[in-house]
Amino acid sequence: MAEEKTNVMRLLDQKKIPYTPHAYDVSDGVLDAVTAAKRLGVASETCFKTLVTAGASKRNYVFVIPGERELDLKAAARAVGEKSIEMLKQAQLLPLTGYIHGGCSPLGMKKQFETVIDASAQAIPEMTVSAGKIGRQVTLSPQALASLAGASFAAVTRM
Repeated sequence: MAEEKTNVMRLLDQKKIPYTPHAYDVSDGVLDAVTAAKRLGVASETCFKTLVTAGASKRNYVFVIPGERELDLKAAARAVGEKSIEMLKQAQLLPLTGYIHGGCSPLGMKKQFETVIDASAQAIPEMTVSAGKIGRQVTLSPQALASLAGASFAAVTRM
């Protein structure tokens, strides 16, 4: 049986960006990136989560950070030139991005938002991010992700 492609995978194929697809069991409802890393057998520091935020200006921003870390809201605000930033409310995620909590990818959102990837990604050859569906991930180079998402790199996390 052929593997089901997500829109993220189709986008990567279209742009001829190499990636490795992954699928894992989420029947227990545990959706965090650290658990995903364990289930996929990848190092937790290479499995990233996608967070959507709102700035004081009411603009939205996407941050891609290691699953084991927290977004430093002050550093994130500085990285995008905002006075302050707050996490987007979960109910706002689907209408804004087209993704649900646990399946949000930095690629293929309804609208492209300014995206920042944590600077720690620059030190690794590959990173794993959501493929846009719960239980699906893709591994690709941080530079390829940044290029396709129009993302910049900045130190935006704390442990």
